[in-house]
Amino acid sequence: MNDTPPSPSEAPPTESGRGSGNVKTAALWAAASQYSQFALQFVTSVLVSRFFLKPEEIGLFSVALATAMILSVIQDFGLTRYLGRHPTADEETVRHCTVIAITFSVLLGALILACAWPVARFYGEPRLFAILGLIAASYLLNPWSVVPVAMLSRRLDFRGTFLVNASGAASSSICALSLAALGYSAESLAWAMIAQSAVRAVVAQALRPARPGLGLKRAQLQEIISFGSGSALLYLSGGIGMRTPDLIVGRLQGMTATGLFSRGVALASQLHYLVAGAVGSIYYPTFARLRDEGKDLGPYYERVVAAHGAIVWPAMALLAVLSEPVILLLYGPGWAGAAPLLAYVAIAECCFVALPLHMDLPILLGHLRRLFWFNLADTALSVGTLIAGAAIGVDAAAASRIVYGLGWICIYAGWLHRLVGFRWPALLRTYASSAGVALASALPAFWAVTFWRRPDTLGLDGLVASAALGGLAWVLAITVLRHPARSDLAGMARHLAVPLLSRIPALRRWQNVAKSADS
Repeated sequence: MNDTPPSPSEAPPTESGRGSGNVKTAALWAAASQYSQFALQFVTSVLVSRFFLKPEEIGLFSVALATAMILSVIQDFGLTRYLGRHPTADEETVRHCTVIAITFSVLLGALILACAWPVARFYGEPRLFAILGLIAASYLLNPWSVVPVAMLSRRLDFRGTFLVNASGAASSSICALSLAALGYSAESLAWAMIAQSAVRAVVAQALRPARPGLGLKRAQLQEIISFGSGSALLYLSGGIGMRTPDLIVGRLQGMTATGLFSRGVALASQLHYLVAGAVGSIYYPTFARLRDEGKDLGPYYERVVAAHGAIVWPAMALLAVLSEPVILLLYGPGWAGAAPLLAYVAIAECCFVALPLHMDLPILLGHLRRLFWFNLADTALSVGTLIAGAAIGVDAAAASRIVYGLGWICIYAGWLHRLVGFRWPALLRTYASSAGVALASALPAFWAVTFWRRPDTLGLDGLVASAALGGLAWVLAITVLRHPARSDLAGMARHLAVPLLSRIPALRRWQNVAKSADS
């Protein structure tokens, strides 16, 4: 008898208007959306950085974007999660949310524009004013996609979100590359944001129209704004912790250092989302469904932790070892200074996936106020360690992310344990197994850059060989160490492989023969 709890992807739907689609299928569409965006953004960043923009130009845009992103917490205003947790999310609720989204987008655009000149003077970079103005314009278009995408996600219609995200990412890439090639420098990236927002709005409205209207109810507006205000304060605190690194490094070390730092951070984040973040968008609606059914969330959470540890930890260990050849191959020798920064940030990423959903689950379970205070401590630790590191140098700033990551675990671990009810022995076994898998996956690459070739001479063939051997070592380690996620990984692989293999004529005929024999 198997007493292992069913995975979140196998949970049955409820009559809450959340949709009845298979969550594994939704996960595959979410993965397709994430991977298509990753591919476009990755290729664009490589081409722009290698052929068109210098580190100081990337740093200039990074500072402008970080400024806007801190303020952009009022863009969504908690509407995505409000609609995700609403019992019905009827058309009246959608209409009220759309009006609020438009209102706060206008306020956000005005706020960014008001900050543009002071920020430009603070950094001594007049071009920041124009870049922030373009970014402000892009935010005016965002509300027309926020509510439709939230409704598509609520219904687990990740095919729709794929179309929205992929079309937006494609338009952004085309615009950025075209304008960068024409010599528009950092401004080309800001224009790309406008193109992306416009296309996302058109596609989202075509798939799931959400229109503003009259006859609004004051009580319902107050309810949404009350929820959103708590979320906005929370995300303002979180945004400061997440977005200030570029601002702090830019002020203390200059725009070139900021460009190198942001590129290292971005590459680690992109790999993280490539290998694990694709299915992250299905967790909130899935856990909402489990909560509605009154199920114990602890066993499901343990499986999420195991999946992240089995995938992200080995990927980040491999990236840390191969940071220099990866940077040189992708961006060229002009970006070599980003290699040690990438290694530090990749190691730090392992800390941040040790306790996934640290914001989603408290919000889902109604602990928004307590989460805010935990997040304040989180933000203070992030900013404090970063200032201390950046005052020394850009390498120390990147290394400070490891110190912050360890402290981050200490901040959230006990509270999430009490909130979700996971078992510490199970998580500790998962961590130990994940560390073993990560070590095994990185060993071939470590041998390659230590005994076979130097990091700067590894080349494409050596990089591919190291990654391939690391992948084989990962499969063996998952099996030999009996990692807790091995069954879920195998199940997802089968779910993905069976439809693909069934398209092969020879295999389809064999399946038909087998079915005939069974009958």
